[in-house]
Amino acid sequence: MKRKNTIVLTAILALSTLLAACGANTTDKGGTDTSTGGTNPPTEKTKLSIWHNFSGDDLRAKAVRAQIDKFKAAHPEVELDAQAIPPDGYRQRLKTVAAANEMPDIFYTDSGTSIEEFYSGGLIQPITSLLDKNPDWKNNFTPGAFEPLSFDNQVYATPLSGSATSLFYYNQSLFDQANIKVPTTWDELMAAVKTFKDKKITPIALGNKAAWLAQSSIMSSLGDRVTGTEWFLKATKQDGAKFTDPEFVQALTYFKGLAEAGAFQEGFNSLDNTQMEQYFIQGKAAMMIDGSWALTNMAATGTKEQLEQVGIGVIPSIPGGKGDPNSISGGPGGGLALSKKVTGKQLDAALDLIYTVSGPEGMNALAHSNTLLNYNIELDTTKVTPLFLKAFDLYKTVKLTPVYDAYLTSAGTDAINNGLQELLMGGKAEATAKKLQDAEVKARTK
Repeated sequence: MKRKNTIVLTAILALSTLLAACGANTTDKGGTDTSTGGTNPPTEKTKLSIWHNFSGDDLRAKAVRAQIDKFKAAHPEVELDAQAIPPDGYRQRLKTVAAANEMPDIFYTDSGTSIEEFYSGGLIQPITSLLDKNPDWKNNFTPGAFEPLSFDNQVYATPLSGSATSLFYYNQSLFDQANIKVPTTWDELMAAVKTFKDKKITPIALGNKAAWLAQSSIMSSLGDRVTGTEWFLKATKQDGAKFTDPEFVQALTYFKGLAEAGAFQEGFNSLDNTQMEQYFIQGKAAMMIDGSWALTNMAATGTKEQLEQVGIGVIPSIPGGKGDPNSISGGPGGGLALSKKVTGKQLDAALDLIYTVSGPEGMNALAHSNTLLNYNIELDTTKVTPLFLKAFDLYKTVKLTPVYDAYLTSAGTDAINNGLQELLMGGKAEATAKKLQDAEVKARTK
């Protein structure tokens, strides 16, 4: 027994001597190295970056940023670099970093061609595992919601909104004062344009500074009215239809006719989307053709009286048109995509962030920010505007037709965007059609 105690004591003394000799390994409670006076480095954080274009003061943008902030507060172990980039320059910035293969870890991308190009370039990875892990969330999306965001049976993003790009907004008070009815045909629209023009009231508000709005909100729907959806899809595939065909030139001619009739306010190519919506909600224009995003923008800035006088419908029908007159361009919106480079702890954190923004809580916040969704949710009507409810009801009753930039290549989208700006300034419909046709052929035959 005595020998055993001696052996234990000898071991303890030897250990004490060893620890004293290796004093570099001991620290005080404050983390100070007692042998060198230095400080141990803190546990290294997981770095994560996210880019998105929800940069404005509208309710939807605030809802998305609030969910990102919630993730940040709940994950102190993550060093989050969140960049909110204005929409007008967002797609170009993504193209620039994509060309250099320097994508952010998570980024918002539009559905259709935009996300397809990131997929084809090998820049993103699927989030199917996140959906499978949360079946209640996955199964609550409406049928077809994942279609324009999926490739080879894998989902690469979930839609943060239901895209309706061509809602026809009108100021009922101004129509009542002019003693004319809201137009449902093209002839009635052109007559209304003349009446308001004569009364020194802007007929249709337009903000096409970034060049995408005329294409996405007006031409996508107007073109479908003339050509029909089947023709457009064939033209995008260059399979039995071309953008130089007479029906598309005719659609461009209808668009140009609006500018020639003085339908838009002066300086429409120098006003951005948000400025256009403010111009309309303030009663300076009788009509506006814009997307569902205007609902959340106007809800954030318009007064109760201003919002109450706004009605919502569809673009007037075209005589002899091949398209469905009870339709709007739209479909599932874009979502958060995940860079292929993200792995390990960074991947776990990234999936958590995507779920925080796009999961059930995020969907609920978006719905009550006056945002249309491809997601089933119980809406508290006291928390949204009556204007949103009008759009919500309309969205359920119309046919959705393609948004041009969701199907055209990037080069084709640039060609039609720039071509429409030129057309508004007096360019020729045939020249715009040829530019689009040439850009699509070149992009698709590389």
